Amino acid sequence: MSEISIQHLFADLEDPRQAAKVKHSLQDIVVLAIVAVMSNAQSWVEIVEFGKAKESWLKQFLPLENGIPSHDTIQRVFQLLNPEALMRRFVIWTQQVMIATQGAQIAIDGKTIRRSHDAAHDQKALHLVRAWATEQGLILGQQRVEDKENEIVAIPRLLETLVLKGCIVTIDAMGCQTAIASQIRQAGGDYVLALKENHPHLYRHATDYFQHALQTDFRFLADHDYARTLNKAHGRVETRECWLIRDTGAMPQFRQEYGWTDLKAIVMVRRQRRTSAGHSEEIAYYITSLKAGAEVILQAIRRHWAIENECHWVLDVIFDEDRSRIRLGDSPENFAIIRNIALTLLKQDPSKGGLKAKRFKAALNDEFRLQLVTNLHA
Repeated sequence: MSEISIQHLFADLEDPRQAAKVKHSLQDIVVLAIVAVMSNAQSWVEIVEFGKAKESWLKQFLPLENGIPSHDTIQRVFQLLNPEALMRRFVIWTQQVMIATQGAQIAIDGKTIRRSHDAAHDQKALHLVRAWATEQGLILGQQRVEDKENEIVAIPRLLETLVLKGCIVTIDAMGCQTAIASQIRQAGGDYVLALKENHPHLYRHATDYFQHALQTDFRFLADHDYARTLNKAHGRVETRECWLIRDTGAMPQFRQEYGWTDLKAIVMVRRQRRTSAGHSEEIAYYITSLKAGAEVILQAIRRHWAIENECHWVLDVIFDEDRSRIRLGDSPENFAIIRNIALTLLKQDPSKGGLKAKRFKAALNDEFRLQLVTNLHA
């Protein structure tokens, strides 16, 4: 019996069941779920059907001493399993898999699994904050937003699990908080945070500053920068312009009056889109601890939305996460972690083809499936 790259991570995972009643090992159940979800399964019943169809293949690396567990058994295990313990092992694995490079970007954003609510038990839909490595295409971690909390509380807990040294951390306006900025800097990272009216005084200062700078063509600012990108595709023309002000007179004021650790620059980005249907324009403001120029900042702001396009959109469209009816106990959060692992395995495969096609191929092709679970050496 051989070992696959993710198998050993769950060997010491604490089993929430009564030992005397256990017929199927926890490690078998967790690995079965990961491989099945990677291979197109989207429910407890489908995990079992995959297991029955591929039992002889699975026995290459899983004991399965009592065969494939029932869907009730699998559901009960994930309902009781501590998601923090499962998440810790996932984070260890992704940190080992991820190639840490100076300047790597981590985008942080929240997502609600809409069908996970349970009105009968007064259970709200599960809301998660995820961290996404934009260059590597990896989910680095997730944190549940508890009832009566918001992302401001969950983001610091998520940051504590991540290796931030040398990384650029991008967060939308909800995460634009002085404590979060300080936490990122103390961990050795840099921040690019979206600035909106939730910080009215700083927002007004930033908008007034840029309005005056644009009116005077930046003549009175010694330290500023500008970058522009132009993209044409499918009859759409998108222009993005980025202005960066690193004025030595204003930044100490922003740091001291508003408490922003190591604030180096304020940023304005103007996005213009032209299509056959018309023209639209959007202006957004950011603050950053980076010493880099406007081109680097603009790239980081653009790449932030990879967490929407390459992570959350994929989980909804390819893994049907938003319509999942898994809702009992901790099973929605645990199943979300299983999806994270399955997505990571698929994203790291270097062969050609989209994720949907690879997932379908994994369901059919034993050799390809084995390659997916053995090509990572954590």
